[in-house]
Amino acid sequence: MSNLSYYTAEGLQKLKDELAELKTKGRAEVARQLAEARDKGDLSENAEYDAAKDAQGHLELKIAKLEEIVGNARLIDESNLDMSKALILSKVKIKNLKNNMVVDYTLVAEEEADLASGKISVKSPIGKGLLGKSVGDVAEITVPAGKIQFEILEISR
Repeated sequence: MSNLSYYTAEGLQKLKDELAELKTKGRAEVARQLAEARDKGDLSENAEYDAAKDAQGHLELKIAKLEEIVGNARLIDESNLDMSKALILSKVKIKNLKNNMVVDYTLVAEEEADLASGKISVKSPIGKGLLGKSVGDVAEITVPAGKIQFEILEISR
């Protein structure tokens, strides 16, 4: 069963670019390392050859994983999203009811998450807890530090 994930055009393009990079430059570099190690003689006792083969295996695994992600990726049509609820691509302003701290987050796909730029994954505890909520709702979210209540102050795109 496929595991569909939803992406912005920017996020999906970044994944496709990384995949293309690994398939071209990554494979070329591993092939060069293998050829170099092979030229050094006896392969049965050649640690460099073993390391290059391991690197090749890791690279192919990463390529296969990215191909699966890109194959199951769907582009988000923002025009069909409900503006009144916190959904993927929503910019959500929330207030921690315990310490009154207000923060803004954009809900994005897992691979696009970047806390430094305020983008959190819809699969993270806070992201999951905010999904489907409307302005004025209070979300009680279980995080590693315990349960925290957040009030949804604003939702925008």
